[in-house]
Amino acid sequence: MRKLIDAAEVEFAENGFHQASIVGITRRAGVALGSFYTYFDTKEAIFRALVRDLGQQVKTTAREAISTETKAMEIERAALAAFLRFARENKEIYRIIDESEFIDPAIYRDHYETTAKRIFERLERGMASGELRDDLSEVHAWAIMGMNVFLGLKFSLWSETDRSDEVAAAANLLMREGIAGPASKDPE
Repeated sequence: MRKLIDAAEVEFAENGFHQASIVGITRRAGVALGSFYTYFDTKEAIFRALVRDLGQQVKTTAREAISTETKAMEIERAALAAFLRFARENKEIYRIIDESEFIDPAIYRDHYETTAKRIFERLERGMASGELRDDLSEVHAWAIMGMNVFLGLKFSLWSETDRSDEVAAAANLLMREGIAGPASKDPE
């Protein structure tokens, strides 16, 4: 099954969902057409499995970048840097996830809801340990995820140079200190 998922990733990335074919996937995987139907009923089924798999790869990549003793803000920096490197090495993730909105809106929504839930769980651990303020909500998790997605688009997908650590540090500074400076104080 791994060979089919990997082949589907390349097929969908190169051709898009509508132009991709089961024959193209099996050819890329080097397996017989019948092998496809052992695991999947349709092209949509393997596409859904691929979206879930990409989400799992991102989760694994982020977790591997974090040690259990890591402080809450460092966790967010390390997770973003790992995601940016993953997105740079797997640029097709953006096309596939974006296309999933139109192929299967439920899997698209699930992808983002699952990701936001993981981020919020990290924030909850940070609140429980006293490292983060205690009024964070899922809104904050979605905001962090949105920032991460667009930073990946700009600095992983569209950039020629790897600036993962620099971008993650800048995003982390933004989360730690905000964007309001002394000039933004309310006039008295």
